[in-house]
Amino acid sequence: MIKTLPLPLEIYPSQILREKARELKQKELQNQEIKQLILNMAKTMRENAGVGLAAPQIGVSKRIALIEILSDNPRYPNQREVSLVVLINPKITRRSFHKELGEEGCLSIPEVFGLVKRSLKIKVKALDQEGKKIKFKATGFFARVIQHEVDHLNGVLFIDKTKEITKGKEILESMTNNF
Repeated sequence: MIKTLPLPLEIYPSQILREKARELKQKELQNQEIKQLILNMAKTMRENAGVGLAAPQIGVSKRIALIEILSDNPRYPNQREVSLVVLINPKITRRSFHKELGEEGCLSIPEVFGLVKRSLKIKVKALDQEGKKIKFKATGFFARVIQHEVDHLNGVLFIDKTKEITKGKEILESMTNNF
């Protein structure tokens, strides 16, 4: 039995959150360290009531993102459930022209929320945790979470795209001023 541990989160303005994460090579996916990292990321995401987590958020510059939307998540109770999705080297290959403004937060920028415009529908290609190529379409909140996590892998934060900070403006200012 592999023991999983929650990992400490990188908190804004940590520099790793602004860096483009490194792609993984196919042979790295057979590495036990990567499998352990994914398990630890899932535990970290769940313990922090997140619906997505990118490796840079736990201080690892690798293009790995996890998404899991559970109906009992207190932060997002009314969203359609999505069981754990592991995306390695994800690419959004198509975005719908139609966009939606929605409120976002981030585990790495606690207590701060803002309105971000995102595509309603996307097409994604990636590798799964076994190294198999996957392609799928995502819509609505699931698409929003994927776009948010892929942004993390590119060193982009939701605060860079927000139209308006809806909660925690003072917190964000103090984080920025203390940097």
